[in-house]
Amino acid sequence: MSEEEKPDVLDEEEEEEAEEQEAAEAPEEAAEEAPEEEGAEEEAEEEAEEEVRYEDAVNNGDFIMVEMTGRAETGELIETTDEDLAREEGAYEEGRAYGPRLVIVGEGYVLRGLDQRLPGVPFDEETEIEIPAEEAFGDRDPENVQMIPYRVLRSKGVNPVVGGELEIDGRRAIVRSVGAGRVQVDYNHPLAGRKVVYSLKVTEHITDDKKKMEALIGRRFLGIDPGEFNVKKTKKKLRIGVPDEVFFGENIQIAKRGVALDILRYFEELDEVEFYETIKRS
Repeated sequence: MSEEEKPDVLDEEEEEEAEEQEAAEAPEEAAEEAPEEEGAEEEAEEEAEEEVRYEDAVNNGDFIMVEMTGRAETGELIETTDEDLAREEGAYEEGRAYGPRLVIVGEGYVLRGLDQRLPGVPFDEETEIEIPAEEAFGDRDPENVQMIPYRVLRSKGVNPVVGGELEIDGRRAIVRSVGAGRVQVDYNHPLAGRKVVYSLKVTEHITDDKKKMEALIGRRFLGIDPGEFNVKKTKKKLRIGVPDEVFFGENIQIAKRGVALDILRYFEELDEVEFYETIKRS
């Protein structure tokens, strides 16, 4: 190789060396910067995940028993766990179980607007919670008020009466007016556009696993003392002994399945729920 060619070769070698050196230095620079970026991401995640925890009050995920009464802003009774009050106001429902109700906070066991406002509510104190219309039964939508020809309803066997409720093609509606061959129907919820106020008291905060399971059982088997069920937990299985009074009840299989799904949802260490019946010699 001639002396004139050597500088070109040296230039290429220098470029390669320079590239190798840059590549070697790059990871070090990235390593120096990475902790800051990772630290910032972790901090942001921690802030996003951080949740306020309340002392001696309700928190998300709590199992609580609640006495409550809900009213529309007009004073109309929406629901209540108080049997005497339901009877007084003509809202008593035969066969319904009254008394404190199980609520797992944040799981949709109650009206969404109420569920969101339960965290922070103190235990064993009367509390009033106001829920705006949009978070209760929604705002009124004018498009949900429609005119339907009278003959169309009659052809479906419907005799519309002002104030009456009916079902049209799977949708529930209230008849607002009848006349001139047309019927005005309102598909909005009857309480749409109304503020709702709940008076409530958390009567029990359930922390014991067995009592949580019994509360889930009581939610499905209404009117039967959950303590009558024999609950035994092994490492991966829960065995539930069904009391005699359940044997001839209605929708027993549906209730059993509901209990099993609830327990498997809230107790992730369990893989199986088994029901058994014991018949003794009389």
